[in-house]
Formats: sequence, C-alpha cells, structure tokens
Amino acid sequence: MPVSIERVADTRCHTGEGPLWHPEEECLYWTDIPNGRLYRYDPASDDHECVLDDERALGGFTIQEDGSLLCFRGEGRVGRFADGTLEDVTVIESATYTRFNDVIAGPEGRVYAGTMPTDDELGRLYCLDTDGTIRQADTEGYDIPNGMGFTLDLEHLYVTESEANAVYRFDYDRATGELSNRRVFLDLAGEAGVPDGMTVDSDGDVWSARWNGGVVARYGDDGEERGRIEFPAKKVSCVTFAGEDYDTAYVTTALEGGDRETEGDGAGALFRFDAPDGVTGRPEFRSAFPT
Repeated sequence: MPVSIERVADTRCHTGEGPLWHPEEECLYWTDIPNGRLYRYDPASDDHECVLDDERALGGFTIQEDGSLLCFRGEGRVGRFADGTLEDVTVIESATYTRFNDVIAGPEGRVYAGTMPTDDELGRLYCLDTDGTIRQADTEGYDIPNGMGFTLDLEHLYVTESEANAVYRFDYDRATGELSNRRVFLDLAGEAGVPDGMTVDSDGDVWSARWNGGVVARYGDDGEERGRIEFPAKKVSCVTFAGEDYDTAYVTTALEGGDRETEGDGAGALFRFDAPDGVTGRPEFRSAFPT
C-alpha cells in the first residue's frame, strides 16, 4: 500500500497508544501509558499539547456521549476527564493490583477494558455496562490483552492478545453484551513483532499495528492480508481513522526505554497518512458508563 507518511507530533512517548478522533472538537487524542499523559493534536493548527499529566498510568480512554473522556488508569481506577479536570468515577477492586491496557466502547455504550498481567495474575477482560455494573467479559486470562474492534454487522468483537500473537474473534450479543465462541481470527506466530492496537474500517477490514514489527498490516474479514505500511519506528502500537470523512489514518508509536538508534527514527512520535483510495474509517462508538 504506497502511502506518504508524515510525522505530526514528535512527542517521544514511552508508549504512545490509543488514538481516538473527537469529532466535536475536530482533534485527535492519544496517551503515553506509563507516564499517565494525555495528548491532543489539532490538525487545523498543526499543533499538539499535553492536556493531562497524571500520577497513574493511563491505559486507554473512550469518548462519552456528552463528549467527555472516560479514562482507564492504574490501580483499577476509572475517571472522567472534562474541562481539564480528571475526577474518579469508580474503582474495579479486582484490578487494583494492575493497570488497564486498551479499551473500546461498544454500539450500546458498554465498555470493554483489558488489564495487564502481573507475576501472579493473568490479565483480564472486563465489561462496564451502562447501568454501572462491572463484570469479567471473558473467563479466560490474558497475557497481554490489546486492541479491539467490532465487525460491520456488530455481531462480533475482535480482541488482540499480543503475547499469543493472535487476534481473537468473539460472537457478540448486543442485547446482553455477552461474548462467546472465542476463536482465532489471525494467527501471527512467526511474523516479525506482535499484534498490538487495531481498528476496523468501513469495509470491514482489520488494520493491526505490529509492536516490534514496524508496520501496520491490513486484513480482510476473511483473515487474508491485503497489504502493509512500514514506519520509521519498531514499536508501532495503534492505528485509527480520523478527520471529517475519516479518510486520514493516525498511528502511535513507542520509544519505551530505548533510543532512536535502536528503536528507529521517529520512535515515540505520532504519524499520519492519507488512507488509500476508497478506504475510510468509521466514527468510534460512544461510552455511556454512568459518571
């Protein structure tokens, strides 16, 4: 897929992640997870700023129905960010030993959120429902739960597990939010790097970032690869579509604990490219967790 890649924010993030387009603000938000930072990029002014510098890791966020951000942090904490202020909403007691790692809002306003493993516990996948209840969405543990996305028919949810080099596909019950029939959609064992964040475009294709692989790869809904885009950074962490017509892709990367001689020129920066002809993304679903 021949595209022209542009570096738009040279933030040198330890772990840049979770980019989301905010249509009302016409800006892109993304996180630097371990540093607890939330960044905002305005393409109209071609300027970016850190709008939140928190003491806890910021594993991901969703956009609420009212336009505020629902932030998923360390120690199982979930908070609402609006007008420059972060306020706690709830604490998931069974996740206080870890931090969140990637989240997604579903078509009914539920949120699915993964947590990182520790030496003693595997990571988990939670569902935060619109009535405020919280439950474990998948009884299986995760080494590293990661990027998620819904199929066009909204009958399935993709969930990435990085350490397993796999993207799973679940049946999704819209009425209850239940996930079932987990099976492997992409088996990426033997590929360079591991699958990380992802998104699904308006044709149903899956775009998967490859941590330590330096690429974003595109797959049809049949699991066949349709192309890949290389980046000047080894740790490519996530991809999303943005803009008025959702025809611009933004990609986050990580510098982690290394330097650019080893991690690649541009490691930790935010990149952008125009989507290939005919490709557009979809607006992300809004969360409706009570705050």
